[in-house]
Amino acid sequence: MKKILLYFSTIMMMVLLFNCGDNQPSSDEKAVKKVRDMFGHYIPRGLTKTTDGLSPGYVMFSAPNSPYTYLVNRKGEVVHQWKGNYGAFNAYLMDDGSILLAAEDPDFPVFGFGGPYGRIQKISWDGKMLWDFEYADEKQILHHDFAILPNGNILAIAYVATSFEEAIADGRKPEMMPKSGPWLEKIIEIEPQGPRGGNIVWEWHVSDHLIQDYDKSKPNYGNPAEHPELLDFNLGMPIPPPISQDSLDVMKAMGMAERNQTTDNMGSDIFHFNAINYNPELDQIVFSSPFLSEIFIIDHSTTTEEAAAHKGGKYGKGGDFLYRWGNPGNYQRGDSTNRRLFGQHDVRWIEPGKPGAGNLTLFNNHPPGDFDFNERNADSLNYSTVLEITTPIEENGNYTMIDGQSFGPEQPTWSYIAPDTLSFYSSYISGAHRMENGNTFINEGAKGRFFEVTPEKEIVWEYLNPYRGEIRQNNGEPKNPMPDPYFEFRATFIPADHPALQGKELLPIDPQPEPFVLPRPKKEK
Repeated sequence: MKKILLYFSTIMMMVLLFNCGDNQPSSDEKAVKKVRDMFGHYIPRGLTKTTDGLSPGYVMFSAPNSPYTYLVNRKGEVVHQWKGNYGAFNAYLMDDGSILLAAEDPDFPVFGFGGPYGRIQKISWDGKMLWDFEYADEKQILHHDFAILPNGNILAIAYVATSFEEAIADGRKPEMMPKSGPWLEKIIEIEPQGPRGGNIVWEWHVSDHLIQDYDKSKPNYGNPAEHPELLDFNLGMPIPPPISQDSLDVMKAMGMAERNQTTDNMGSDIFHFNAINYNPELDQIVFSSPFLSEIFIIDHSTTTEEAAAHKGGKYGKGGDFLYRWGNPGNYQRGDSTNRRLFGQHDVRWIEPGKPGAGNLTLFNNHPPGDFDFNERNADSLNYSTVLEITTPIEENGNYTMIDGQSFGPEQPTWSYIAPDTLSFYSSYISGAHRMENGNTFINEGAKGRFFEVTPEKEIVWEYLNPYRGEIRQNNGEPKNPMPDPYFEFRATFIPADHPALQGKELLPIDPQPEPFVLPRPKKEK
């Protein structure tokens, strides 16, 4: 964990450097500019590469620190925009031209770091608010991602505030928890009701599927190696070293800590689920935990009661894991040499009709090899990869695992890495998905870089997000754009024949949105 502090300290020093005076010799000015170029701040933004023969379509993304979600054409021109009333976090396009949007409610209580947003909104093509559902209180909050079911219901990830005492009762080691207790995870299914309502018609809680080999007196005591269908409760992000209130106040002032973070809840986010996707043919859910460096598949056909148990549903296993992949050491059936995932994001099934249908794609943020998410080295030469894996699925929808071994595959079916390795890297967020033509669309999130690669790994289109909004903190202060002013959680390729676009006149809007230009460091007076 000391290297996490090193990481934050490095970023904080950069922020100080970028905002202090720059009335220095020219060599120092060049050094500052070099550091800023590491983050892409002075690289020309917008469309940077295009080629002949591209599939007709558009790219949809939500501008950071902004209520806007944009649709850009292959020339990099904005042809449509949706505007919400909060910060736009992540959007999905509906067949009627509306978007379902994760909206960052600025007033949610309790929860801090970890991508909480608290609202899902539906905004029509012409900007009308059709649905505004809030799920944010002292006990729970929506965060990161959601998935839309064929019937219009929504599967969403939520944190659940769990007390220190409750976690102890489930066998969590006390030294792995802050005083306030951990934020555990659940998945809820929301049935929209009216303009603001929603019924929770199904739930799955990770707390119902824990095992631990730490405390024999607890009812979930057992051997994790014998139960890969359960999660070892003593995995995940350990708590960071204690921090003083003064230090936390400094971090908040610099934008390096969220407003609800306290000295007692630093480290409450132990699993950090960050992506969810649904397979209607299998009635299964896949989700991702970067802090565990694993993806998991569960059965959605269960009732809520069966989802809390170990039997029931189409696959007979209740809410236990049907499949997991990426880090078999988590269930004591592998070591570092068997590990394949490192802080990953955006797991998705490839849809029917697309090359690789039924496989999973994901963005592997950190390099394979000797790397630990909890011991991040800010000075190492990191890189990212995009993976496609073929799961060992059987005809009945269950997954094969040889007794005493781990779930396969050993290696991905396809992967993308930059030819020079180092030019493609995002330490957080990001994503990838398969296109109809067999190419893969990639969002390098920290840089706000979107690009399309062929199966042969040639880049045929590239665009760097040039936009950022001006949403301010609750106290009216501006938000510090550093270190990643153009970051993008999720960007999606929208084919031209998408039902939402039929009959729409998709001409470049006039005027185009104003690009964000990062201010130069202030000169000393």
